[in-house]
Amino acid sequence: MDSSTLDNAATRENLGISAYHRLKKDIIRNVFKPGEKLLMSRLKERYDLGVGPLREALSQLVAERLVVAISQRGFRVAPMSLAELADLYDARAQIEGLLLRLAIERGDDSWEAEILARAHTLSKVMKLNSADELLDVWDTRHQAFHTAIVSGCQSPHLLQIRESLFDQVERYRHLWLRETVLSEAALARKHQEHTDLVEVILARDIERATEMMREHLMTPVPIITEAMRHQGLT
Repeated sequence: MDSSTLDNAATRENLGISAYHRLKKDIIRNVFKPGEKLLMSRLKERYDLGVGPLREALSQLVAERLVVAISQRGFRVAPMSLAELADLYDARAQIEGLLLRLAIERGDDSWEAEILARAHTLSKVMKLNSADELLDVWDTRHQAFHTAIVSGCQSPHLLQIRESLFDQVERYRHLWLRETVLSEAALARKHQEHTDLVEVILARDIERATEMMREHLMTPVPIITEAMRHQGLT
């Protein structure tokens, strides 16, 4: 295989990855509504990409259950429902509780230090240029904080399951993020929850920590439920 063939293959792969990330972000942010047909002509115009990269992106999003393939009729954004919301959040809380239990049993000093560092960084998110920028920065640091906590489980396979659930729940989480991150009072409550959680985790109190983690992860459900009803997504 000559260098030009390799370059072309790399270019196609990069275009596919770019299409995947851009389309996924738009689905999560409700640019494309649940149940909406994803017309190839509109996607080509919006992303300035060809059919090949877009089909690769759509296929990957089908695997992540964000897009539904319609036999011989293209693709649609996967529907959202209160039943799926409840199931996803319960499943996520269950797996997070298991990973946290293992992390407390197996985590070392460097694991504790990483949790403290991520918690500190998260607490320092300040006002930024726009609401979307604030949301993005806070969410990135928030994810890093929770990932640091469970990383002590030392199980790549369990962490992969967690990541898959996170991908599926992300559309619902975005509804919660807008209600939380853009509210100073809600953000202050979340900061206090994080502080209390870190204290119990570092005390290696497994039962209390797993109970608090479940409560922490399930608090968005009623907020998301209300947001879905307000936007006509139920």
